[in-house]
Amino acid sequence: MSSISLVEIAIKSARGKLTFGQDELNAGISALRLRVLPYTAAHALGLFDLPLHHGDPFDRQIISQALTEDIPVVTPDKSFNLYKGLKVIW
Repeated sequence: MSSISLVEIAIKSARGKLTFGQDELNAGISALRLRVLPYTAAHALGLFDLPLHHGDPFDRQIISQALTEDIPVVTPDKSFNLYKGLKVIW
């Protein structure tokens, strides 16, 4: 799981768009035995080469991170399929 996803979840929770908080998120990460992937300079620098198929800054960071690490992204968002080399699951 991307650390960027944690940022997005925290913001949505603070805005009342999600019905769970930090404790439930931590419990879910633990129960699912997820590894949280840190966001690095290499991931950020990947944004320079990323086409502007998608405007959401969180999604763009996740896409860059996935491409840099060569890992799939789990999403129902069809615009992710526009990125060459990105493996999308869903």
